[in-house]
Amino acid sequence: MYLCIMEQNQDRLKDVISHAKEYGFVFPSSEIYDGLAATYDYGQLGAELKNNIKTYWWKAMVQMHENIVGIDAAIFMHPSTWKASGHVDAFNDPLIDNKDSKKRYRADVLLEEHIEKIRQKINKEVEKAKTRFGNDFNENQFLATNPNILRNQEKIDSIEARMKSALEANDLEGVRQLIIDLEIVCPISGSKNWTEVRQFNLMFSTELGSVAGDASTIYLRPETAQGIFVNFLNVQKSGRMKIPFGIAQIGKAFRNEIVARQFIFRMREFEQMEMQFFVRPGQEMEWYDYWKETRTKWHKNLGLGDSNYRFHDHLKLAHYANAACDIEFNFPMGFKELEGIHSRTDFDLKQHEKFSGKKLQFFDPELNQNYIPYVIETSVGLDRLFLAVLSAALKNEVLEDGSERTVLSIPPVLAP
Repeated sequence: MYLCIMEQNQDRLKDVISHAKEYGFVFPSSEIYDGLAATYDYGQLGAELKNNIKTYWWKAMVQMHENIVGIDAAIFMHPSTWKASGHVDAFNDPLIDNKDSKKRYRADVLLEEHIEKIRQKINKEVEKAKTRFGNDFNENQFLATNPNILRNQEKIDSIEARMKSALEANDLEGVRQLIIDLEIVCPISGSKNWTEVRQFNLMFSTELGSVAGDASTIYLRPETAQGIFVNFLNVQKSGRMKIPFGIAQIGKAFRNEIVARQFIFRMREFEQMEMQFFVRPGQEMEWYDYWKETRTKWHKNLGLGDSNYRFHDHLKLAHYANAACDIEFNFPMGFKELEGIHSRTDFDLKQHEKFSGKKLQFFDPELNQNYIPYVIETSVGLDRLFLAVLSAALKNEVLEDGSERTVLSIPPVLAP
């Protein structure tokens, strides 16, 4: 059953990729030179759709909020920025190779996909029960009492607990052992012949300067958030901003993804639409809940189908967060992250204050005190949202005479 769903999903993604190229939405980059892996160019209609998505987000986040402003920070930043943020030491993915297929995978993604297989079994049981019991069906009661569902949920909970423990402790052998214990196979070779798990830093480095050797090493930014944090005081003072307030920006980011696949879902060069919202310490969780609800409403208002969205709370929190979740979308390849919402605490501003020697604090006249604000982040991948819109809009319609036609019904507010 799961293999059948996987094949259908792959076929669906192939249809989207084919349509995107044929009608001028997305082209493989440098195609006349046989392309460059995981890089794409947006065509004439794709550029219009992409710009419309950016405009729609910018209006909702910046122009319709009096206490949110926008900036456009540089891609190159002082190298100390990435030391302070933790990216130099901690921006890693756990990777594992299959010795037979010679293919490389993210170890955590292999485990998440295994969990999703079990979750599909639960969903199948629920759908069967809905058909059997009709209007008398009580889904909550069924989930709490059905033996098969309870057994599968117990498996999920056990795997997630082991996975969380191993990742948080950076126990790479523990991650590998979990993959072996679950008998996870390589999707290509079908074998369980795995290497050890290794950490791989995702930042692209380059040199600033005209003479090699005299140049200093800098990085292409792996996220857009740090450009906001280093400009916190500039924006706050020049705009006379009062807590709570937000700073938003849209911009390119770069990650040396070893496992880059699934069309424009995971690329090495991508675009983010981010907003960092600065709040009083102690109020971060109520604002975290507020932005979870607000951002979910925004997505659902696009009309791509409410059932295509779900929340996923992070098992392993990033070094800067005390709460984190993803708004996931049902892409052609299944539910995947569309937008991340994180409570980043005061980590970033505190680190930049420490490394720069400059005070990054806010004087709150109501409390008559200085403090480093806490931050709630909302970060949506522009390319992923583009893929969500395109895949949800591409439909096959059966006409009255039995013939079929392909229809692309993009939401009017975004349509080129």
